[in-house]
Amino acid sequence: MSAVLPTSESSESAATAGATAAAATGATASAAASPAPLRHPHLLLWAVCALALMSTAGVALPYPILAPIFVGGPVDGFTHFLGLRPELLMGLALAVNPAGILVGSLVIGPMSDRYGRRRVLSVTITATLVGYGLSAFALASRDYPLFVLSRFATGLTEGNVAVVRALLADWHPQLERTRSFAWLNASLYIGWLVGPLLGGLTLPWGEAVPFIVAAVVMLPCLVLLGFGLPDDRPVAKPEGGMLAAMRRQQSLGLIAQDPVLRHLALLQLAYTLGVNALYEFAPLWMLQQAGLDSRGIALVTAVQCAAMTAASIFAARIGSGPTPLHRAARFAVVAAIGLLALSLAPSWMGLALIPLLGIPLSFYNALMPAWMSDRFAAYGQGRVMGLLTTVFCLSNTLIALIGGALGMLSARWIMLLGGTMCLGAAIGFIRFARRHS
Repeated sequence: MSAVLPTSESSESAATAGATAAAATGATASAAASPAPLRHPHLLLWAVCALALMSTAGVALPYPILAPIFVGGPVDGFTHFLGLRPELLMGLALAVNPAGILVGSLVIGPMSDRYGRRRVLSVTITATLVGYGLSAFALASRDYPLFVLSRFATGLTEGNVAVVRALLADWHPQLERTRSFAWLNASLYIGWLVGPLLGGLTLPWGEAVPFIVAAVVMLPCLVLLGFGLPDDRPVAKPEGGMLAAMRRQQSLGLIAQDPVLRHLALLQLAYTLGVNALYEFAPLWMLQQAGLDSRGIALVTAVQCAAMTAASIFAARIGSGPTPLHRAARFAVVAAIGLLALSLAPSWMGLALIPLLGIPLSFYNALMPAWMSDRFAAYGQGRVMGLLTTVFCLSNTLIALIGGALGMLSARWIMLLGGTMCLGAAIGFIRFARRHS
């Protein structure tokens, strides 16, 4: 990782100059317009958090049920498609959804800079609802290729977290960034608590039922979006067509523009490989090591999300402090140690570790986006938050594919790989913080 660290202060100066230039000319790279003063900013914060909670509940609902469906399900053409092992098929089904989010997040955040946050959210939430319905139909008809295709298509429009984070960043200083991100993260974790519970509890009614529930959850999101958020259309129409803007404004372009962001993105990729090893394969670990069924997996996941919610609320109270980047790096170290311990722990200890690991992850997730939002605001909040989502989903896809193969041996190997990647990234973050805080 150290090889990509800028070797002189000129690199950072060039990056800062580039950001300044983007701000000066930035009609296309920054938010469409400064938002009008908010009459009730905290009520709007609650509305955004409620929207994020319901949307995330739909995203999270399928995760604890895929291991029981594939590994613990019947032997048929769905769970043994083309004669492949169910662990491999599960890994592919896990990978295609974040792969879709990865592709979608390249443009969803930047397009919200161009066309307005609310308009983009209304399109993506509607498309997500349709995608869940298609997944339910694929499960009911035992059509594995259609299920994989529907999961990918749903992922294309699920990268809404970048847009919501950009919306909160737009409202700074009326809403303090770190505190707003912490409350948003708490809402996301509650969604990850509610979603797995719904999935685990409704799976016994039929494998398609959780996805039908996920589609229904999207309906109140649309209502809240229409009545709870102010319109934020750009004051002036940006130059060029939509396709030209997508090419110009996609989030990965920031990596080529800014060496500091490039270094940070590589560290973030390594760190989220470890984090996603936990998110994606903790249910398989619980199935293999502790013998839990879908309901048991859902309950442990719910406890983990409750711990993450509480930690995020605490992070919102203490604020960012004088050194948010250093603190984020320290929490990354704690998360890495916990993942390595999970790879070796007996079942009873692992079931305690999985919820506890949510605490350092929550603090990191509150601190790092707030620091990036402040440091790289000139590039456009949607674009910067989109880069975070893109990196997260890329790592999600990679670890799902790798973990699907390692899972045939044991989920412990997946946690060992994830912990090793996370520890290497955490050490890199400490070095990065010393240089760039």
